[in-house]
Amino acid sequence: MGRFWAVIDWPFKWTAWVLIQTYRYTLSSLAGRTCRHAPSCSEFTRDAIMAHGFWPGGWMGAGRLWRCRPGGTHGYDPVPDAVPQQARWYLPWRYGRWR
Repeated sequence: MGRFWAVIDWPFKWTAWVLIQTYRYTLSSLAGRTCRHAPSCSEFTRDAIMAHGFWPGGWMGAGRLWRCRPGGTHGYDPVPDAVPQQARWYLPWRYGRWR
């Protein structure tokens, strides 16, 4: 990612980080901690956004939330080390794994 995009991405990343942390320490504890994956979906999304940027990381997190539904996957599911090669900003669904 170029320096220009890193500067543009920074406020989005940190706003998302604050919102996710707020959720984790307020609403998540009220709803009960019943995530089917390790790390939890909120941790996965936070780490994906911090590692890969707001747009790709957000879509990776959306894919993870989709997999967490009833009948979805479970178990250890870490953040990928790299953005998928077929992913493009104008094809955002290619960032996340949906199955």
